[in-house]
Order: sequence, then C-alpha cells, then structure tokens
Amino acid sequence: MLYPQRNKYRHYIDLSGFWDFRFDPNDVGISENWTTGFEESVPIAVPASWNDQFAENRDFLGPAWYQVKFKKAWDWDKKKIFLRFGSINYISDIWLNGESIGHHEGGHLAFEFDVSDNILDDNILIARVDGRLAEDHVPPKGRVLGNYPETNYDFYPFCGIHRPVLLYAIPNGGIKDVTVITSIKEALGILDIKLETFGIIGATTRYSIMGFETELIKEFKIENEVQDITLEVKKARFWDPNNPNLYNLNIEIIKNNLILDSYSLRIGIRTIEVKGDELLLNGKPIYLKGFGRHEDFPITGRGYVPAVIIKDYSLMEWIGANSFRTSHYPYSEQMMDIADKLGFLIIDEIPAVGLTFNRTVIEREFELCSQYIQELIARDKNHPSVIMWSLANEPHSSVKSKEFFKNLYVLTRRLDKSRPITIVNMMGVREKAFEFCEVLCINRYYGWYLQPGNIDEACKSLSEEMDKLYERYHKPILLSEFGADTIPGCHSQPPEMFSEEYQAEFIEKYIDVCRNKPYVIGEHVWNLCDFKTSQGITRMGAMNYKGVFTRDRKPKMAAHLLRKLWKEKD
Repeated sequence: MLYPQRNKYRHYIDLSGFWDFRFDPNDVGISENWTTGFEESVPIAVPASWNDQFAENRDFLGPAWYQVKFKKAWDWDKKKIFLRFGSINYISDIWLNGESIGHHEGGHLAFEFDVSDNILDDNILIARVDGRLAEDHVPPKGRVLGNYPETNYDFYPFCGIHRPVLLYAIPNGGIKDVTVITSIKEALGILDIKLETFGIIGATTRYSIMGFETELIKEFKIENEVQDITLEVKKARFWDPNNPNLYNLNIEIIKNNLILDSYSLRIGIRTIEVKGDELLLNGKPIYLKGFGRHEDFPITGRGYVPAVIIKDYSLMEWIGANSFRTSHYPYSEQMMDIADKLGFLIIDEIPAVGLTFNRTVIEREFELCSQYIQELIARDKNHPSVIMWSLANEPHSSVKSKEFFKNLYVLTRRLDKSRPITIVNMMGVREKAFEFCEVLCINRYYGWYLQPGNIDEACKSLSEEMDKLYERYHKPILLSEFGADTIPGCHSQPPEMFSEEYQAEFIEKYIDVCRNKPYVIGEHVWNLCDFKTSQGITRMGAMNYKGVFTRDRKPKMAAHLLRKLWKEKD
C-alpha cells in the first residue's frame, strides 16, 4: 500500500481538522438514517481519540458518528479517487453522500476505498465508529485484570479516528504498488524491485536512483501488470543506525514520450538476518537498546500528534537508544518515516495482544491476525528501519496455539522472506510457538509481579530462565519488556518498590544479566513513558507508571541511568 504523494500526476487533500461528532448510546444512528447526515452534533478534532476531548463520556466506547463536508478538487474529473483512513479504532463503517463505501475491522492500520464513482462536487462523509470491547475482537475484551473498561491488555482502549484521513487522486492508469528488497555483495548494493501497474499498455518504466554521487537510470518495457527488475548500486552507502543513508528511488510510467505517472520512495540499502546466536545488520552483529512504547498523550489519546513524535525520538536519541518495538500495535506511518531518517531499528507488531485461543473465538482471532499481518507488511515492507515482524504480544498459550502460530508464521514468511519473525512471550520454555521464530522475545517482571521487592533473587530467576530457554531452542533472545512502576518524585533509601531508586536499580541489574549472556541480542525497557490504562486497584490514577519518562515526557532517575549505560558507557 503506497502512501499518497503530491506531484504532477498525483495529489491528495488532508481532511484533518474539526468534524461534526455525535455519541450514539442507544445505537439508533442507522435506523434514524444518520448515514446521510445528522444534526445535534458537537465539534471534534480529527485525528485524535474522542475519549479525553470532552468533559464527560470518557469511558464511552461506542458507537459514535463523525461527519465532514468537502469539495472535489477542480482538476480531478479524469482521475481515480480514493478515501484513505490511517487508523480508526475499532470497527468503522463509511458512507459518502449517503452511499455505503466500505467496512473495516481493526485499529492502527490503514485502509482505503475507491470512491471514483461516488464523489460529487459537494460531498458529505460519514463514519460510524464502534470501539466496544468483545471477546471475538483482536485485541479482545477480558476479565482477568478486573479493570474498567474490561480489557484483556494493560493500556486504555482509546476510540476514534486516530490518524489522518486523506482524499487522494491518481491517474486512471499507472503505478499500483512497489516492493523493494535490498541485499549486499561486498560494496555493491542490490535492489530487487517488484512493480505492480494497472491500466497501462505499451508503456515503459523509468527507474532512477539518486544519492551519494550515484545517478542510475534504467528503462524497461511494461509487458504485464507485474514487473520484476534488479538494479545495482556501485560503491553503495549502506543504511544503519550510525549512518542512516537513504537513496531516492523514482519510478515513472512513460508512453509516447509523455510521463503518465510517477512515484518516489526513500530506500535504505541494508540486510538483516539471524545467524547462530546473533542478529546481523549488514553482516555485522547489532545489539538492540531501547523500549517498548505506546502512542499515548494527554487529551489526544492515541491520536497522531507530529510534535510528540519528534519529542519521543529526541528523547530516545538523548538516552542512547537505537531501537523500539511498536507495542502493541502498528504506529503511524509518519513514525516509520522518521525512523528511516534517524536510523532507528523497529520490531513491527500487529495489534494481537492478549489472544485467548478460546474455542468460540479462535477461528475469528486467526482471521483477524492474518488480515493484520497482510495489512502491516503491505504498509511497512519498504522501510529499512523495520527489521522484524512480531505476530503477537503475550498470547495466552494453549494446546491450539502452536498450530495457530505455525500457520501465521507460514503466511508471514510467504509475504516477506527478508526479515526475521518473532512472538513476544510470557510463557517461557513452555511456549510452543517459539519453534517457528528466529528470535525469542520474552517479557519478564521478576522483582515486580513475582518476587516483589527482591531484585537480587529476581535477577537470579531471570538468569536461570534465560539459560533454560536457550538450552531448549538455541536461538537468540531479546528481553523485550522489563520494568517497575515508579511514582515520579517518590524516593527511598534503601530503594523500595514504586520509588525512583528501585526502578533505577531494577533496570541496571536486569541489564547486567543481559550483558553476561552471549545469546542475548538486546534489552527493551518497559516503558519509554508512563501511559493511560483502564481503572483498577493495581493502576493508581488509571496509569501505568513504568515509564522512565512521565506521560508529559519529564525524566525519572532511570532515564539518566540509561543515558549513562547506553550513551556514555557503551
């Protein structure tokens, strides 16, 4: 799935701004024909979660209705026109000018509809959004945590239109999709490109690669709708965290000496693979230092806020991190673009957290997970920053989970053969799905949920479990979560739970365990920042306080400790 661009042949309009909004607590919108427009609305900001924008109804999860009016651009009459939604959580139904144009289930991933036959000069766009929790959703409703709203995961179930809504136009024949896989042979950078076109006969493609004194131009005839070609860049500048070199790849469709369509990609030439106990980037071992995170900020919830993206990257650079996982759902496309530019390494995770594998829902869970990984790879496949796919976080493993993940692994490997695949686990050596993973990711909280207050015994337990896990699978291990809730400004000597001193000691000693295991390829602290959760007796103020920064991005002691360990010492 290509992100819309603006050039001589393509254009888009961002519909973000203030929309009309209406809660529908009695679920009467469809029967009362709100699909053609509705009154008694209030203004709402798009994109942003609806939960914290108003003085009331924070925990109302749906359904709710959005509407916005817009005009068609004057020069779009001979174009194909699409409506693209960056993310709506959770279920969305869309109408344009009173006609249904589509349905989508699942948040955090982009979807779009061809509206070429629906669009008028003056238009009204309606979206019904339903974020109510259910056991057959992914992620599912839960009862285990004893929280409200009742999630099966430990973050708030924000609802709404979370990322930009774009109306875009492309030529009636041209570029449909581009896939680029890079490889390296000594100083040679190799680009295997798969180009998909539509509505084009008797045309030529022109490929141009520019950057770092390289000017490579090649032309090929279009003989069918899928074109596979290979380009080679001599004396290539490879992409890595210290030197995130990006080339510009431009593709043009030419017929009768006229350019009909054009699309540009920023390409990083790099390889990623698992070999023995090591994760290799461009053939050299790489150690991951970073975080699990959340898209979470006051008032906007999980909504797209460019300034917060910049702030978070600045904090991660300041602290010396080189990587993060998109826990527990894909992040915005803009977040991925900045990672490419800054050289961050990303474990890209589908929104499959807290899977239950209950017999009444397991088939639906697999359908949704399959949909999510297809949508995620289609969206993020060309990012050099994406080094691994994660198929789930902390699934509630059962006798059926092995076959579930085997089939999901096979699907993922068919879609992308160039990256390792993992599952983030809480079951340890009992996890059956580790058989299919190239990297073993484990979340561990000895010294917090288990052996609370006793960090030394916790580290002993962690060390013993890691050794047992490696002895069974002989695969590299990433400690993908570890941390301790910490109330900002709470201090104690000797350190005790919830104090900043305890969090700092906890993190430092866990890292020491990791650094003494040759098969450990990285450490991801949970979490970069404090974040919003459902209400519960274990979550004071409905917050998870495991961040090394506060929710408004102020450092705790642990942030300064990590800077010393990751940036100054390393």
